[in-house]
Amino acid sequence: MAYNVVPLTRLIEQFERLPGIGRKTAQRLAFYVLAMPKEKARQFADTILEAHEKIKRCKVCQSLTESELCPICGDESRDRGIICVVESSQDIMAFERTREYHGLYHVLHGLISPMDGVGPDQLTIKELLARMGDGTVKEVVMATNPTVEGEATAMYIARLLKPMGVKVTRLAYGIPIGGNLEYADEVTLYRALEGRSEI
Repeated sequence: MAYNVVPLTRLIEQFERLPGIGRKTAQRLAFYVLAMPKEKARQFADTILEAHEKIKRCKVCQSLTESELCPICGDESRDRGIICVVESSQDIMAFERTREYHGLYHVLHGLISPMDGVGPDQLTIKELLARMGDGTVKEVVMATNPTVEGEATAMYIARLLKPMGVKVTRLAYGIPIGGNLEYADEVTLYRALEGRSEI
């Protein structure tokens, strides 16, 4: 007879649904949660529910926020002439860690992927196009991942923006710091050559 405690099995299954979590990690997390004092477990569950109830999308950039505008869109010191288009709010955190980008963002909440049934209408592309209306935006930086879906999404949006007279740029991709040329694929090497700059 197999060892089966139904609430524990259900808890493991819920953790397993999280991205990047396999069966063994899900089991470790489930046992960790069960070992918590009841009050700590309640706080953990309440925090998840609170986040679900209070966090919504910024009415401008579609990033996650708890108010009508996210802190970046509400910051008057940001450069309103440039918008960096990203796949998810996590990407904004990565850019903000550099402390080098001072423009605005737009979050697509996914990428065009016909294989997964995701078309342009499931993304926030219409909201991005609406932001071009007043002529403030001069450049849109496509910062989607260098995957087939990321490239397809960037090209699709670029085609929509070109007639509006907005400059559309793409992040440069190339060899990472500490990487070896012999292990780089042809596309990465090509991108590195294309994106080269004077020193």
